[in-house]
Amino acid sequence: MTAIQALPRDQQTMESIVEQMLDEARKAGASSAEAAASNDLGLSVNVRLGEVETLEHHKDQGVAITVYFGQRKGTASTSDLAPQALREAVQAACRIARYTAEDSCAGLADPALMAKDWPDLDLDHPWDLSVEHAIELARACEATAREFDARIINSEGASTNTMRGMAVYGNSHGFLGAYTGTRHSLSCSVVAADEQGMQRDYWYSVARDPAALESPEAVGREAARRAVRRLGGRRLTTRQCPAIYVPEMARSLIGHFVGAVRGGALYRKASFLVDALGQSVFPDFVRIHEQPHLPGALGSVPFDSEGVATRPRDLVTGGVLQGYVLDSYSARKLGMTTTGNAGGVHNLTIEPGEQDLDDLIRTLGTGLLVTELIGHGINLVTGDYSRGAAGFWVENGEIAYPVEEITVAGNLRQLLKGIQAVGRDVNVNGNIRTGSLLLEQVTVAGE
Repeated sequence: MTAIQALPRDQQTMESIVEQMLDEARKAGASSAEAAASNDLGLSVNVRLGEVETLEHHKDQGVAITVYFGQRKGTASTSDLAPQALREAVQAACRIARYTAEDSCAGLADPALMAKDWPDLDLDHPWDLSVEHAIELARACEATAREFDARIINSEGASTNTMRGMAVYGNSHGFLGAYTGTRHSLSCSVVAADEQGMQRDYWYSVARDPAALESPEAVGREAARRAVRRLGGRRLTTRQCPAIYVPEMARSLIGHFVGAVRGGALYRKASFLVDALGQSVFPDFVRIHEQPHLPGALGSVPFDSEGVATRPRDLVTGGVLQGYVLDSYSARKLGMTTTGNAGGVHNLTIEPGEQDLDDLIRTLGTGLLVTELIGHGINLVTGDYSRGAAGFWVENGEIAYPVEEITVAGNLRQLLKGIQAVGRDVNVNGNIRTGSLLLEQVTVAGE
């Protein structure tokens, strides 16, 4: 293996480090403990205007230990994996625990929920990528974008990234698990200009298997196409209208929903979906489900960050909220059981419909196509939603002109309930997998 492929430490070594820390915690008198170790290696290259701007090799390792003395908790971490440093980290966690208040919900996840065995999830695809080849790929990506149209006048750069990492988790229930995964990406961002001004846009491709990446030329062309089509952007007058969120923007809208059903927000009563279990929060055709064991997917994991087995499940069926997103602590606070989501959701998928984006635009008739969102004007307590946006105005089922410097607003409860259709143009470049969303109505603030 080349240096890019081979991790600094093998799985057996990392597992023995976790076991050593758990043993040290037991000797120190901890009633229970858990430890998580990581071991990562990567390469990042950024090229701008044909010249290498940054070249970074990443080599990271670390371990965190959490100890419990009854229901008092202490945590410490270290990037030094020498035996003495590991002992000192355990001792530091124990000292912290002795001074913390008892918390009736603190502790490891239920031992009965630990993952026992799991399928090969096809997560590890090392890329035998030399620095020279990484530079070539980035240059090809940017060159294609710059040559796409004479109106492309500048570049913010193109990047090639590859990362391989190992995660190991163990606890005093006797659980010890590890998996290795990869993540590779190509990206490009360029600037277009005409007599009315300048616009920038970007595109990217990400996958666990480098063979699944779009070609550098395809990424560059799409980045340039997106930048050029935004030229001549106009502002809109304030209005209410239907809207389509393209998949990359739809992902953020569903992400706000996930934030509202996370255990932390729920037990703090800081969510507009408190006590919404069993209620209709989407239209009745919407199904949202987790698929943690999809082979090769970016969000696939065999167990969560507490060792709890992941499993497929429906979060929303027939528009009705079926479950929350819980780790063991928030589950205890709510009097419930963890859903295996310590660390987040896993390949959360909105079941696609039959229409592609062009079909949705025709269905929209007249309204807004949102292709960019800016800012974070979200109040999860009330559901109030307001974000800067850009995109295109659609008339008679066809794109009429680009729009910019507007704000889209509404209330998340109404926006989610007002979804009219889910496109089949599912974007899988993230942990939330969704097609475009056609929304019944948003408020547009403009001139």
